[in-house]
Amino acid sequence: MTGVDPGRLDDQQLMKELETIHRTRHDTLLYGSNDALRAHNDRMAQLEGEWLRRNPRRPVAAGRTREGARGRGCGEDTTPGG
Repeated sequence: MTGVDPGRLDDQQLMKELETIHRTRHDTLLYGSNDALRAHNDRMAQLEGEWLRRNPRRPVAAGRTREGARGRGCGEDTTPGG
């Protein structure tokens, strides 16, 4: 495993790690080696899994569900509160 065990991060540190890994995702996909992409995938899964474990009742926007996406018209906002 690369980096600190996500379970040892406090909520603020975990969110910062998630923001960083999501920001670097596109470049890693386009320009990273296979090993770099594999490591990025593994780390992202660890961080996202920990966040989901801590937030099992997170708000889910109706437009982000399969049914909501079918009913959504073009240009509608899919974020909570949007």
